[in-house]
Amino acid sequence: MTDMTRNAGKKAGPTRRGALALAGAAIGSGAITGFPTIWAQNIRNITLRQAGTGVSGLNAIAEQCKKDTGITLQLTVMDTDALAQRAATQARSFDIADIEYMTIKKVYPVGNMQAIDRKRITNADKIVPIFTTGRLTPTSNIAQGTAPHTVGFVANKTATAFQPQQTDWMTLIPTIYNADTLGIRPDLISRPIRNWKDLVDPAFKGKASILNIPGIGIMDAAMVMESLGQLRYADKGNMTRAEIDRTTAFLMEQKRAGQFRAFWKTFDESVNLMASGEVIIQSMWSPAVAAVRSRGIACTYQPLEEGYRAWGGGLGIAKHVSGLELDAAYEYLNWYLSGWTGAYLNRQGYYSAVLDTAKNFMSPAEWDFWMEGKPAAVDILAPDGKLMEKAGTVRDGGSFTERMGAVACWNSVMSEDRYMVQKWNEFIAS
Repeated sequence: MTDMTRNAGKKAGPTRRGALALAGAAIGSGAITGFPTIWAQNIRNITLRQAGTGVSGLNAIAEQCKKDTGITLQLTVMDTDALAQRAATQARSFDIADIEYMTIKKVYPVGNMQAIDRKRITNADKIVPIFTTGRLTPTSNIAQGTAPHTVGFVANKTATAFQPQQTDWMTLIPTIYNADTLGIRPDLISRPIRNWKDLVDPAFKGKASILNIPGIGIMDAAMVMESLGQLRYADKGNMTRAEIDRTTAFLMEQKRAGQFRAFWKTFDESVNLMASGEVIIQSMWSPAVAAVRSRGIACTYQPLEEGYRAWGGGLGIAKHVSGLELDAAYEYLNWYLSGWTGAYLNRQGYYSAVLDTAKNFMSPAEWDFWMEGKPAAVDILAPDGKLMEKAGTVRDGGSFTERMGAVACWNSVMSEDRYMVQKWNEFIAS
């Protein structure tokens, strides 16, 4: 895509690269002495093309970024698999990848992304340690699966192999994450739900659902099998072929028995299944639970004894980005961690990578509800101003530390990923 195409509708004048060349010539001649100001002004006219999923590819974020930095974000939203393919095979079609850590495990070694200089990230030292050491607290266990810190660093600017410890070069700047569990309709379930195995309780035959995203759905199935005591995995996020066979065979048995009402792929599908009562227990995402509640329907994001399945995402920079565009990319990454976006994501039920700055953009009542697990002192509103939770409500799962401290595994890309997807598709088609 040409500069002219990407800047259509802007005031006529030199292209960015042309302006940069002119500025460089003027500086060389000594005619211009205020280069930093010119540089900053040029950054404010840049468009960055961001490819990502709908979880955080939100117009409200793009609008606030434009307002605060002058940088225009051109958002392209797609599903996880399409994003992985785009990042691996069409790197020049985007500047910023808004991508999950499990996906960067597949994408980064291809060489289409560039390492991010940690020294240029203002709040790098404030990033939640889950992303740097794998431990929420010094004594926390490192969860199974693709823990973000294991694919978060490389040795130097040009390296494509991940490093097991922190370095000054990051693959992604973490932005958003959460701890996922089962959603339930407590008004339609007559007993307490405490374990992952409850998903396949015959009492809920024909009223259960699991998500149809292979790399995530099979992790939920693994949580169920461990909960039942049928199989103990060495690493749920990196199953052997034998473990994959046993897990998908188990799912096929459940499907033949009529346990599952549906297999959902999208946010809206999960919301509609639960809101309609067609499903009363299922794999779910936190904002989907909130969407059901917003319709006045009881829905709980149920904490379970075995813990949560977690996921996390971040922003990466395509390899081709350089010059003014690269400076704009770093400006954008720093803005993302500066607080406004973190607070916006927290209010949706997600978590932000730098908590201190997000707290500055939240009211004490919001922070206490979302992050401390305290009863809501006032009605809690969604980012769009709609009522999300009434005063007195306590967040499902409690505080940030209680939820993220109980992560059992992270979304993952397995060594046997292709085989796993093949077996998963056999299950869905069975």
